[in-house]
Amino acid sequence: MVHHSLHNDEYIIRQFDFGSWEMQWLSDTTTAPSPYLLFTPTQLEEDLGVFVSEHGTMVNTTVQVKKQDDDLLLSCSCQQPKDQLCEHQQAVLYNITRRESYRIFFDDHLRHEKVSAVAKDYGMEHMKDLMSYFKVSYNDGQVNIIPRTSNLLPVTDESLQQLSSLLLSSSPMPPDTDHTGDVAATRLLVIRQHKYYRHVVAELYTAATTKEGKVKNPLSAVNPLDVIWEKEDPAALKCYTAISRLQNNIDNKQIATVIQNLKAIIRNPDKLPIYYHDAAAAENVTATNIVPIQFSTDEMQVKLSVDKEGEFYAWSGQLHIRDRSYSLYELDIRFGYFMHDAGTFFLVDQLSTLQLIQFFRKRPGRLLIHQSKYQAFRNALLHKIALHTPVEYKHIPPATNDQLRQYGFQQAPERFIYLSDFGPHVMLIPIMRYGDVEVSVRSNQQVYGVDHKGKEFMVKREDAAEKDFISLIVRQHPFFMEQAQEKSIDYFYLHKKRFLDDAWFLDTFERWRQEGIQILGFNELSDNKLSQYKPEVKVQVISGVNWFDTRIDVRYGKKKASLKHLHKAVRDKRRYVQLDDGTIGLLPAEWLERFDAYFKSGDIGPDDLLHTYKINFSSITALYEEEVLSAEVQTEIRAYEEKLSNFDAIPAIPVPAALQTTLRPYQQLGLNWLNFLDDCNFGGCLADDMGLGKTIQIIAFILSQREKVSHNTNLLVVPSSLIFNWQQELQKFAPSIHVHTIYGADRAKNTAVFDQHEVILTTYGTLLADITFLKTYVFNYVFLDESQHIKNPGSQRYKAARLLQSRNKIAITGTPIENNTFDLYAQLSFACPGLLGNKQYFKDIYSSPIDKFKDSRRAKELQTRIKPFVLRRTKQQVATELPEKTEMVLYCEMKQAQQEIYHKHEEEIREMIKTSMADDSTKTPMHILKGLIRLRQICDAPVLVKDEVKTINDSAKLDMLLEQIQSKSPQHKILVFSQFVGMLELVKAALEELCIGYCWLSGKTLQRGKVVNEFQENPEKRVFLISLKAGGTGLNLTAADYVYIIEPWWNPAVEQQAIDRSYRIGQEKHVVAVRLICPDTIEEKIVKLQTSKKDLADDLIQTDSALLATLNKAALLSLLQHDPH
Repeated sequence: MVHHSLHNDEYIIRQFDFGSWEMQWLSDTTTAPSPYLLFTPTQLEEDLGVFVSEHGTMVNTTVQVKKQDDDLLLSCSCQQPKDQLCEHQQAVLYNITRRESYRIFFDDHLRHEKVSAVAKDYGMEHMKDLMSYFKVSYNDGQVNIIPRTSNLLPVTDESLQQLSSLLLSSSPMPPDTDHTGDVAATRLLVIRQHKYYRHVVAELYTAATTKEGKVKNPLSAVNPLDVIWEKEDPAALKCYTAISRLQNNIDNKQIATVIQNLKAIIRNPDKLPIYYHDAAAAENVTATNIVPIQFSTDEMQVKLSVDKEGEFYAWSGQLHIRDRSYSLYELDIRFGYFMHDAGTFFLVDQLSTLQLIQFFRKRPGRLLIHQSKYQAFRNALLHKIALHTPVEYKHIPPATNDQLRQYGFQQAPERFIYLSDFGPHVMLIPIMRYGDVEVSVRSNQQVYGVDHKGKEFMVKREDAAEKDFISLIVRQHPFFMEQAQEKSIDYFYLHKKRFLDDAWFLDTFERWRQEGIQILGFNELSDNKLSQYKPEVKVQVISGVNWFDTRIDVRYGKKKASLKHLHKAVRDKRRYVQLDDGTIGLLPAEWLERFDAYFKSGDIGPDDLLHTYKINFSSITALYEEEVLSAEVQTEIRAYEEKLSNFDAIPAIPVPAALQTTLRPYQQLGLNWLNFLDDCNFGGCLADDMGLGKTIQIIAFILSQREKVSHNTNLLVVPSSLIFNWQQELQKFAPSIHVHTIYGADRAKNTAVFDQHEVILTTYGTLLADITFLKTYVFNYVFLDESQHIKNPGSQRYKAARLLQSRNKIAITGTPIENNTFDLYAQLSFACPGLLGNKQYFKDIYSSPIDKFKDSRRAKELQTRIKPFVLRRTKQQVATELPEKTEMVLYCEMKQAQQEIYHKHEEEIREMIKTSMADDSTKTPMHILKGLIRLRQICDAPVLVKDEVKTINDSAKLDMLLEQIQSKSPQHKILVFSQFVGMLELVKAALEELCIGYCWLSGKTLQRGKVVNEFQENPEKRVFLISLKAGGTGLNLTAADYVYIIEPWWNPAVEQQAIDRSYRIGQEKHVVAVRLICPDTIEEKIVKLQTSKKDLADDLIQTDSALLATLNKAALLSLLQHDPH
């Protein structure tokens, strides 16, 4: 490095290089710089700097540093000799060496390094002549590196984001409509700039005019809101609302809103004269400083172009109005929103157009993007701008035929609609795919491809096909027609509530798919789990073992709805069903109703099939089209229909030889009917009137099963009060049947011996207690006697009965309907599962209409449906086959407390007989007779015995009698006889508690005739309580057709006399006489004694006491003997 002085005020350092400059050399040749000498640059540019000292006590010293070729020239305003660096020059050079912000202007290497870092944002860091594109400047203590021309654009994430926010608008434009309106002659509109904020303002005035139409002062301001009240035309309402908004506009940031208001104003439906205010002439609005203007609604469009220029791409634009094109800098912008040309104001009616014009006007000339950054710039900005503004790529040539063919552009373009969230709306973007390039149909984007050499080529879009595509969309909603007029958006939109909740999309999507349009993005919409597909429903009915299996396949696209989820949707009356992927399918209303009918007619199985019991075959033909029924199903249904259509000609079967009685004709028909149902594998309900022999028919049927099945173990469930009746009847009429009774505390609780018996006899209470093992055994038949005990489908009895397994089931009842039609449902759903559908279906279709509204059509329909499966004959229907009267016994088993009292007294009397009577004596002592009466009273109710505890209220007979009265009294009048008035008093108290009307006749009754007439004629009096002595003879009580004898009498003739109070001349109904007997007591012995005396003439048996007087000691003891059961 060489240095010497040229002039007095200048020192030159030859071949100066900052890299080899050493401060040690500086300190060796000069005085070290003083730390108090501070200099500030007043001028800094490439290779030149001027510095001024800042020392307050010294005269300002100026030091100039200049780099010339490789030499560094330093001059100083001080008077020191320049044969060496003065202290000022030394201080400045020291600062330049130590501070990059100074040194960059003199150090070529550092300057290139810093400029290259900035040039990287422009993609130009590898260019050799960087300094011809960038300059370094120093302002306010800061070094700035900027392009030498504003046309050079950086391409970084930040700059692209800034450009996007500046040039791309995301606000949807609301639809607008063009209308015309009335003329307001005296009103005028003035457009001006705000006095302070300088943004556009619209004001409404009234003024007088000359004959020539010139406005005269004064101008009176008008509130546009006052004018709105006069208007009905929507366009006029919009216009004056817009004037009001711009008149009070103080916010110049809502550009899109201002444009919308100006669009409404310039439509000018009232044809107002429009002026602009010349603020240069006068500040206030007067007639002399307003200028008439003409607004044009001609379409205005900016067209951009990109061309290749060396290492750069040049971006420029033009403005097109009508048939003319203008430079973006050529026309004036008035009031921020209008392009002014020859007295006409053109509204820039799209925010995107306005943004582009403003952007280019600030950057005259073409904008340059370096080729290394061009692709990022095009993807991030140009492609988006092309959505609303045409961009022509002049450097890309049209595709050749070979290129079109080779890269798939000759195939018909595919059509898509992309869906996405758009605030509270759903955005729909129509897309055409040319080859592998997707383009928004409503955009101005060009389609280009790249060949295997990396060369781009342009593909012409199919305008006709794209217009057809838009037309398909626009036709689906009136809002789309309005949105199609908006040029600044490339999408359509619809509020999500309209889009989803109204199920608009299902029909629309289906139409679009039929046109080959693919719909994407639906599942990604927020708060949306709906399937975009309409359901495709396939139904097939096939034959199963005991039911018809319906396979219901409901698919939404590729997703399936399970039968369980379908049923839940239908049950909850919801149109939405969950699919197997968690999405939701929408059920059309017509299918919702159809599925509802399907589910009401059957049950869902674990195999996801709908099981409709074959007994309900009629619902199959009613619900399903023939084409969904398999050939096997159709054949089966035809066979059932043929059999049941010939119901009155059911073939007879022989009476089983083991039945030890003769069946009456109607009982034979009952046996035939049961056998017919068995052939069809159907259950049923035997509902004959009480007294017609339902028990005998069931016994005969069980015997007949011996010929048909190898496994003939049947379960018979009865009320506990009837268990002994069934034991007696089975023993009497079919002693060959092996009966196993499950009852009592010491019963076996397993099925070990079931196979060895034909009848397993149990009670409803025991069924509930033992259901856990009873439900595991498969019976041939399950019979429920007095099946009204399960009439409540919510009861535990019903639920337990439904768990029983058997080949078939029969309900037995004399009163299938006690309260209302719904009583039928549980009984028949047990005996004939599926016949009446599910519970809700039966309520809705039959029970409620019939019971609440007396719907005869539904009643007839129900009657037709159940007719083959319910056999009911009344006594009137089989009158010619009935005996003169029907007599039967009901056994009433005593509970434990009552039994203990009876056994205690029985033992006492037995001891009295043994100790107080001789073996050959035939005269019964009085105390023994009283003891026997006491036993009979205990059978009635222990409280009748004076020396017993009065708190023991158990009475098996009272419970049975009340049960019978409650079931029979609504349709029948009833006589109740007892020789014990105390027992009648108990019945009387119970009837009063049950609010059942009754009459009373005892020895103390004075007006017997009045009481008899009241019972005979008053329909409210359902029961007549009669003591033996008072009413056993001489009464005519033909209003009653049921007679209950609470305790048996020694003399059967007395019972017959009591029965004959009802069964006598004038009786038109058939009389049923019922005796109540406590089993395994003296009452059973009395009945046997009666049977042995039946052959005696009536005059030989006069009274109870006469009969008792003939009994010897052995006979009396036999009355107290227990028979094994």
